[in-house]
This record gives sequence, C-alpha cells and structure tokens, in this order.
Amino acid sequence: MATPYAYFKKQIVPLAEAKIGVMTHAFNYGTAVFEGIRGNWNEEEGQVYVFRMKEHFDRLRKSCRIMQMEFDYSDEELFSTVTRLVEMSGFREDVYIRPLVYKSSEVLGVRLHNLEDDLLIFVAPFGPYLDIEKGARCCTSSWRRVEDTGIPARAKITGIYANSALAKTEAQLSGFDEAIMLDERGHISEGSGENIFIIQGGKLITPPPSSNILVGITRDTVMTLAQEEFAMETVERDIDRTELYTSDECFMTGTAAHVTPVVELDRRPIGNGRMGPVTGRLVDLYFQIITGRNPKYAHWCTPCYSKVKASP
Repeated sequence: MATPYAYFKKQIVPLAEAKIGVMTHAFNYGTAVFEGIRGNWNEEEGQVYVFRMKEHFDRLRKSCRIMQMEFDYSDEELFSTVTRLVEMSGFREDVYIRPLVYKSSEVLGVRLHNLEDDLLIFVAPFGPYLDIEKGARCCTSSWRRVEDTGIPARAKITGIYANSALAKTEAQLSGFDEAIMLDERGHISEGSGENIFIIQGGKLITPPPSSNILVGITRDTVMTLAQEEFAMETVERDIDRTELYTSDECFMTGTAAHVTPVVELDRRPIGNGRMGPVTGRLVDLYFQIITGRNPKYAHWCTPCYSKVKASP
C-alpha cells in the first residue's frame, strides 16, 4: 500500500506528520509560493515520470524573489528530494508534487520582511482534473483576474488563488466545468488554473503575459510542440471574449488540466462542440511525452523508480 511522504523542516517524514502551527504567517496571510508538478504513471514500464521539473523549480525561484523569500536549494538537491519522495511513497498512478516555500514564522503582522522562510514538498495521488475526451463547458466569470499591480500574476502565490476559487465555484454552482476570467480591460486572461488557446486560421493564439496570466509551463510545452511538430505559429496577443465564440477550436493548458478542449463557452458551442482535430493531435502527442513514450522529449521527463519492470 502506498504511503505518502513529505519533505518538512529539512527532513523526510510521513505526510501525516507534516504539520504547521495555527499562527504560521503563511496560513494567516497567504504568504507562500508554490508549484504543481505532475508525476505521470507509465503502466508498461512500472515508472513514474516527473514532467519538466527544472522549469517548475526555475519558476518557483522567480516567485520567491518577488515575495522576498530565501531559497538556497540547488537543482540537484531539489530533484533528488522529489524523486526520493515519489519512490518512497510508492504510488502506482499519476501523482501531484507540491513544492511550497512559505513564511514559517509564527507571528502576527502583515509584512514580508524579517520573517523565516521554509520549504515543504509533498506527494499525493492525482487523477484527471477535467474530462479531456468530453471537453470542458465553460462560462465567463464575473470575477476579474487580479491585476499584476495588485498581486503579482507571474508568481504562484497562495493568496492569489482566492481569486481562482471564487471563479471556479461560481462556474460549477452554475452548472459549468470551469471558469474563464477576463482581465480588467475586458480581454481574456485565463481559467481558474489554466492558460487559454484558440485556433483560428491555422494559427495558435493565446493571451500575452500583459493579460495578467501565469506564464504556464504546459503553455510553453504546447507552443514548442506546435512549432516543432506541426509548424504552427503561436501569436501572443489580446483576445476578446467573442473571439472564443467564433474560434475554430479552443483549449486550456495546465499541470492539472493537461491539454483540455473547451467545447462550449457561455452556452455557445465552440466549433462543432467537440474536440477539434488540432487539439486532438496535441493531446495525443502531449500524453505520449509526459508518460515517457517519446524519446525526442525524454529530457523533459525524470524517472523516479530505481527498480522498474523488466522489458519483455
């Protein structure tokens, strides 16, 4: 039976023992930054492959700089800790790896300076987030994406996800799968935890960083694959809400969501209301890559289990 473990207070412990105090600054004020990293199960090989771990930790370092946090771990230390946690936990399914740097001082008072920082990493099983085959039915949220001048959008700050939670709950309680948020100018920004793409005239089009998006790693993966494998250009520009209604295809990308087609927005079908052909090709290629089945992109995948099934 799998037993989840965590890296906590500079040691590996069972996840059930990784506890913080109720006065912890990050718990009270949202002063933490995090990453979500997928470990993808390959049944034939008996292996978990962690996808683009370096890029996730590079982004975590940037988030730490924005939030004035000390983060002095090397890549080698982080990679070793993650692979050890996954192997010790023993999951034989897809997993979610959560590195989190947080203000660990147990004090009251709103600030970032003169506080202690700590690193927590845990592993948990994590299946499909959205139904990729069926596609996502979305609505335009009444909640606008937080401006970068309010909470920095380029950092994965725990506190900013109250914005996402409001939008996601609004969508689901209204009968939809996911929300799409606009920025304060009224342009498409992102989903509650996903970047947005449309396909129009043979090109990928996606909002730019100036639309207050989190610059996603799955987003970058899709842009790279579209160019290298399909010779498709990606245009980063402002997108209006109605452009999604009339696009040939639309899809969302994210560590949790993978590549998920958007088949409906605001009760209007997008395209024919099903996964489009380009999205389908991207989905197939993406899943080959993240499960370690495409040698060309093996450098994006880190195996975790030292003992795997013998080849037939």
